[in-house]
Amino acid sequence: MTRLKTLLGDYPNTRALKSGEIRSDGVEFDFEDEKTVNKAFKRVVRQVEFDVGELAIATFLQAKAYGKPLVLLPAVVRGKFAHSTLKYDSGHGTIGPRDLPGRRVGIRAYAQTTPLWVRGILQNEYGVDLDKIKWTTFEEPHVAEYREPPTAQRAPAGKKTRDMLLEGELDAAILSEQRDAAEERLKTLIPDPKHAALEWHRKHGVVPINHMIVVKQSLSKSQPDVVKEVFRLLAESKKAAGLPKAGEPDGFTFGVDACRPALEMAIKFSMQQGLLPRSLTVDELFDDTTRKLGPQ
Repeated sequence: MTRLKTLLGDYPNTRALKSGEIRSDGVEFDFEDEKTVNKAFKRVVRQVEFDVGELAIATFLQAKAYGKPLVLLPAVVRGKFAHSTLKYDSGHGTIGPRDLPGRRVGIRAYAQTTPLWVRGILQNEYGVDLDKIKWTTFEEPHVAEYREPPTAQRAPAGKKTRDMLLEGELDAAILSEQRDAAEERLKTLIPDPKHAALEWHRKHGVVPINHMIVVKQSLSKSQPDVVKEVFRLLAESKKAAGLPKAGEPDGFTFGVDACRPALEMAIKFSMQQGLLPRSLTVDELFDDTTRKLGPQ
């Protein structure tokens, strides 16, 4: 039995695996007790601490470009449209995507995955000049070698994104879903974001990838059968959750071919936005073991 130190969040598609409903005769998981998995992403890429780890795709692309010994599994554990995440306070007036140049936009970190997708949509669908936006960040990058652009400035210590938006210190911000008394004032910068996302999907055939699974390069080389079993178990856990739901785009794609369009777009956006020191190809994200893995 091979025991693997593992970072994996609690989602419908991972529930069967994490609960033990789905088991393996050859692999046992030592799950990290971390409710908010992104808090451990630095440990994934800086210390290479986990045998198997969930990781944001923007962070992985940077880690790969900077030579971290990690290999991607073609297994998406979190994927969702980003059109509804960019909000503004309607109490300070109405703005749209093309109004952003010259304004202040709050994001958790410049190299975070959701801002990667949002900026890519703004630039490529709305013609927004990203370099003319004043980006306010609240956290440092996960990959230590990366330096944020001069258009990004760190928020004062102790400040929170939502509070700065409501107080008029930011003109817009990427926010997580939250319902409170202020929600009526917060509007999506992209009008009718659900419709916009579906139209974008029809145009590009892509559901934005948020998080995928990585494994240590050494594990993939020395125990390829273990890596294949991890992939199988993840796929079985997704199947147990009944995903994707009928009639909905699949935000939990498995297999290199299924993941390729979204990965190509993530690389394109990353290069446009200066997140990578060099360009990457989709195939180099995988190795001889993980490149062959396909839908179960």
